[in-house]
Amino acid sequence: MNTKKILLYLILIILAIISIGPFLWLLSTALKSPNEDIFAYPPVLIPQNITFQNFVGVWKQIPFMAYIINSFIVSGITVFLNLLLSALAAYPLARMKFKGKNLTFYAILATIMVPFQVIMIPVYLMVLRLNLVDSASDFAGFAGLILPFAVNAFGIFLLRQAFMGIPKELEEAAIIDGCNTFEIWQRVFLPLVMPALATLAIFTFVGAWSEFLWPSIVLTRNEMYTLPVGINHLQGVFSSNWRYISAGAIIATVPILVFFLMMQRYFIEGTTQGAVKE
Repeated sequence: MNTKKILLYLILIILAIISIGPFLWLLSTALKSPNEDIFAYPPVLIPQNITFQNFVGVWKQIPFMAYIINSFIVSGITVFLNLLLSALAAYPLARMKFKGKNLTFYAILATIMVPFQVIMIPVYLMVLRLNLVDSASDFAGFAGLILPFAVNAFGIFLLRQAFMGIPKELEEAAIIDGCNTFEIWQRVFLPLVMPALATLAIFTFVGAWSEFLWPSIVLTRNEMYTLPVGINHLQGVFSSNWRYISAGAIIATVPILVFFLMMQRYFIEGTTQGAVKE
């Protein structure tokens, strides 16, 4: 192994340690007993007395199962809508010819440069005037959380690039077999871009599951809280049980890890599938 490879691996190891460091510290705090000082200096990463009582305590402290169910509802519907709407929008941008196609695509891409925080107040006013808040009903509350994130430019871009990588001969063969446009999209193109769909599903699920700012603004009823908002309420005004907060954060991370492990075999293929020239 030459010096260049050794240096490269060393940099990657350092970056991996930096990336996983906060998670290890969170896990260490969650496993420490009440007798151990979590703010000790120098820091102690490995607990002296490992305990799982913090996980039991946080589960009893807040209605954890209700928050998990709410998060699964919001994340699941958000993923489904993103996959459906992004695929529907990406198909004509990739395979059809119409006036203003490139302008439309560039306009969609331009929205990536606009942070959600910039448009958050107008979106909130729209949601409020449409009565899509949890004070109206449970359904309206979930709709107010989901609809602003039902589709995004990244998903359209990713699937457009994936659609462009499919040979035109397959599309022509489907037309000869009598398939209409929708059937070509459904039966030919969607099965061939499954890696890209899985990649988009991972990014969308992680974003929807861990979203805190928007749910904390839209939701007002405790029983409607998603997991990040519910865990935040463990933090008191004058004092906070950081062991419980850390345990809750670890539990909230588990579904993301499970979902990623289920989709990981598609992930690498999906992220490179769009690397084609137009």
